[in-house]
Amino acid sequence: MVGAGLGYQLRVPRRLVASAMAFGAGTLLAAMAYELIADAHERAGLLPTAVGAVTGALAYTGVNLLLARRGGRHRKRSGGQQPSEQQQAGSGLAIAVGSLLDGVPESVVIGGSVLAGGPVSTAAVAAIMISNVPEGLSSATGMRRAGRPARYVYGVWGAVAMASGAAALIGYLLLGRAPEPVLAGITALAAGAILTMVSDTMIPEAFDQAHLLIGLVTVAGFLTAFGLSQLAG
Repeated sequence: MVGAGLGYQLRVPRRLVASAMAFGAGTLLAAMAYELIADAHERAGLLPTAVGAVTGALAYTGVNLLLARRGGRHRKRSGGQQPSEQQQAGSGLAIAVGSLLDGVPESVVIGGSVLAGGPVSTAAVAAIMISNVPEGLSSATGMRRAGRPARYVYGVWGAVAMASGAAALIGYLLLGRAPEPVLAGITALAAGAILTMVSDTMIPEAFDQAHLLIGLVTVAGFLTAFGLSQLAG
């Protein structure tokens, strides 16, 4: 919601949006590698982790393909790539559903492991929180450029926030006491979906307005999340 508010109310330069997305992508890459994938491997080994991650990536890609055909392909883009409702009827709903899709896997993991006292540390939560700000910033900027009203923008991101909270609660209730192999599989599945989301929606926006420091910004985000992971450990 913070990122969406900034993106809709302010005219943020696209180079700054790209830098914010690069930093957020870096934090998520580190969190997935050093928190979720590593945790799943420790719980169940390499094969279940790989199967879970690939399953999550395939599931996310399949749903994303359906949404892309209905206008939700560029939901995280800020530079006018998002279609308006006049350009493609139903694109507003597709963008809203896609935004919900992006936020659910990470919330399930938080609920299933962090709230239940599992080994996934608060570093993962911090990395997800940091990355969500530029996601909302870029997406809301693109929504404004597509002519969508404030009630739509804040409605979408308010729904994402509430759905993420509900997903965390469901993760806590259903997965908090699940057997180790099951929890490892769910963790790896969510990690695969999140990594696919980063590649499909965040990195393109980050490097669309690439400048000479964009790689350094990505590394800074990666090291921030990695440092939090090490401090929490």
